[in-house]
Amino acid sequence: MKIHIPHGVNVVMGHTRMTTQGNAQFNQNNHPFLGHVDGNSFALAHNGVLWNDKELRMEENLPLTSVETDSYVAVQLLEQQKTLDFDSLKAMAEKVEGSFVFTVLDKDNSIWFVVGDNPLCIMYYDGFLLYASTQEILCKAIKKLRLKAPTDILEPKEGEILKIDRIGRITYGAFTPKSSFEHWWRKYPYFRDYCEDTPESYDDLFSVAKAFGVSADEVQALLDYGCSEEEIEEMLYDPALLHEMTGELLYAY
Repeated sequence: MKIHIPHGVNVVMGHTRMTTQGNAQFNQNNHPFLGHVDGNSFALAHNGVLWNDKELRMEENLPLTSVETDSYVAVQLLEQQKTLDFDSLKAMAEKVEGSFVFTVLDKDNSIWFVVGDNPLCIMYYDGFLLYASTQEILCKAIKKLRLKAPTDILEPKEGEILKIDRIGRITYGAFTPKSSFEHWWRKYPYFRDYCEDTPESYDDLFSVAKAFGVSADEVQALLDYGCSEEEIEEMLYDPALLHEMTGELLYAY
């Protein structure tokens, strides 16, 4: 992808989106999303999948919007609190259920990271930083960019909130994750049984599938049918076809 960055732009936020909810052909459904608090704008991007966005819109009486993406509920929750700080981010993160890392860019060019159970890696350089989900992805990027080794690498843990201001200073906050692994077991009650019989090597597959909105019982149905781990990973890129196939398998069982 080639982009033109206008003069004076200091921050670029991008997101490679795997569509799970909301037609990507309508740009309103694509990240980053624009939000407004206290007369100022912010941008939010989300890596992961939220399960309770529809419930939250009803429970919190959030305004109707044409945006169909599950992630947008995070913007609405922040706007509802009319401020962007550690407390409002903590409150938002403790209401949503699902897998997530939220990145939020504020009016002062400070960037906030709200880390759920998805991975995050931040590489520091002199005067700028790069971030993505994993070190592996970033290492490929810096080779293409012909950058030297970073001066520092951060890999925040689940439940942490980081604010990095425009000169690189870091301040920390925390939240209690609502969507812990144990909560996911409750959402997919058959997963506990599968864990007992599934080789440990499939743990990453279950985790990746979850980020694509594919449930544990669907993955297990494909494994039981005889599909290899590689074949299932390929199917994740066509969720509609995968759901159709697993629906037939589960109905047959």
